[in-house]
Amino acid sequence: MENKTMEHLKMHSLNKIDENIAKIATLFPNCVTEAKDDNGEIIHKIDFDMLKQELSSTFVDGREERYQFTWPDKRQAILTANAPINKTLRPCREESVNFDNTQNLYIEGDNLEVLKLLQETYLGKIKMIYIDPPYNTGNDFVYNDNFRTKNLEFREKSGNFDEEGKQLVDNYTRNTESNGRFHTDWLNMMYPRLKLARDLLSDDGVIFISIDEHESHNLRKICDEIFGNNFIGEVIRKTKSMTADNGNGFNLQHEVLVIYAKNKSSVYLKGEEKNFSNYSNPDNDPNGEWCTADPSARSGGVSTSFGIENPYTHRVDYPPKGRYWAFSKETLNSYIESGRLKFKEEYGENERGFIFKRYRNSMSITTEPVNSLFSAENDYMNQTATIEIKNLFNDNYFSYPKPVNFIKKLVQYTNAGIILDFFSGSATTAQAVMQLNAEDGGNRKFIMVQLPELCDKKSEAYKAGYKNICEIGKERIRRAGKQLYKRKGGGMENSLFENSLTTSAKTPLGVSNPCDNKKLDIGFRVLKCDTSNMEDVYYSPDHLDKQDLFKNNIKNDRTAEDLLFQVMLDLGIMLSSKIETKQIDGKTVYYVERNYLVACFDDNVDEKTITEIAKEKPYYFVMRDSSMANDSVATNFEQIFKTYLGENYNPDNIKII
Repeated sequence: MENKTMEHLKMHSLNKIDENIAKIATLFPNCVTEAKDDNGEIIHKIDFDMLKQELSSTFVDGREERYQFTWPDKRQAILTANAPINKTLRPCREESVNFDNTQNLYIEGDNLEVLKLLQETYLGKIKMIYIDPPYNTGNDFVYNDNFRTKNLEFREKSGNFDEEGKQLVDNYTRNTESNGRFHTDWLNMMYPRLKLARDLLSDDGVIFISIDEHESHNLRKICDEIFGNNFIGEVIRKTKSMTADNGNGFNLQHEVLVIYAKNKSSVYLKGEEKNFSNYSNPDNDPNGEWCTADPSARSGGVSTSFGIENPYTHRVDYPPKGRYWAFSKETLNSYIESGRLKFKEEYGENERGFIFKRYRNSMSITTEPVNSLFSAENDYMNQTATIEIKNLFNDNYFSYPKPVNFIKKLVQYTNAGIILDFFSGSATTAQAVMQLNAEDGGNRKFIMVQLPELCDKKSEAYKAGYKNICEIGKERIRRAGKQLYKRKGGGMENSLFENSLTTSAKTPLGVSNPCDNKKLDIGFRVLKCDTSNMEDVYYSPDHLDKQDLFKNNIKNDRTAEDLLFQVMLDLGIMLSSKIETKQIDGKTVYYVERNYLVACFDDNVDEKTITEIAKEKPYYFVMRDSSMANDSVATNFEQIFKTYLGENYNPDNIKII
């Protein structure tokens, strides 16, 4: 029994100010800071300047003496995180594997933009995020985020686009110490991404961030601000075994994994399964298998400090010096009656006169705590990861990947359903998720996000035909999936992986998993971040002129499937959702998750087609305004849905674009 200091009753009504501060801390943890009250005591206080900035689309000036971590352009970083963008995610079937049936996603694009696009759909739904961001060594790329500059002006100044307006994927620079903004550029890059990532985490969600010594101190500071008091801990990962000298006689052989939670009170990481080999039942105890446990505790009081007399020898045992029994006299009697405390008839002079049992069936937690040194072994070094890449590609096409087993452990610790990696690099995380599913029959899904950074033309990857990092990542997933399929004895019948070493949309629904006869999802749906499908006139209806009324508000190079995915984003529908098509009167109609969303973007859609769709009773229906065959369709459109949906009709769920 613990001896706790009694707290004084408040003896007054609830302090609404404290309650409101707590609410703000939940929504905006970076807006709650420490300050001194009139008595010199440290209290929590709202940073109103920061709160104003969070609620404003422009810069907010204001200073107040307080504990804070700041750097040049920090307010711009906050503004960048909150600024909206006119972008979308376009599906790319030809680079996907098993597009129609997989629930895994591979998204190409600037991760800041992609995180913004995922906010509506995946808000509070991601249980695990792992990222391995640039370490800021002076050679790593740091993204250039500029949402203040108008699009045309940015295109002209940036040099990121060719004469045809196609992006050359150079929206990043090497952040060298000589530029005078070494830490600032890195912080401005990371801060908005982590702010957006926090919103995607579920209440019991966890983010793991690999980092080295260059920015680990700054990472902790910005995470403390963004995630509040939700630091879980750090893990040490051994990176190399060779002896080296940094010039000061010091050999750095590790990096760290920083762990934060959305709400650490809701998180319990599950480590390795407990070893119960020391449990047995030699005395046929009706309570089951048991092992000897320590009956003493660190804290206690008078009621837990007494002698226990052995009825056979009449010797008396007391708690060890400075400790107490883990039970009171009253509880002792019940333990004796139940057999949990069993007296010995014979025992040595230095032995205790009784056995105190811990029953196996009383263990509510069957896993060990996660050890902060679990990855300090050679198996988790960079060399292991390099070998894994070579085994897949017969060459090393990627620098400093993480070992698959390292990521697998993290996934196991969180028991996550969806794993997000928005600095996915060579897609180690994707391989780890698929491999773990193959081993234990799990149904975990991954979302990989990666900017298509150009490969150095002198690199072996470029010479082998991989023009950017995304091409390496996608190919790694294809090859890893193929390897897992072979390992499970699937064979290669019927050209199952036809063209899998380049691109393929012809792979099967899944691979038979011997673990539990479920399907192993080795596919992935490729989506690419691009400008909105809609013309500018769609977003500025007030500037329409008579000629604009006859213009198509959808860009000419966009497909119906492009429109469908932008609609899914707008409605918050999972991008991995099952999509099917039907032909109704010659029109292609999309069905997402059966009839949760039904959409048709073809031209000349008449009342007969609308009626057939309404009979399906969709929750959402979307079509193009210009798709209506005539004025009669527009006039009767609402009444048709009212007729077939009845009391379930909701005009807000019938959308026109």
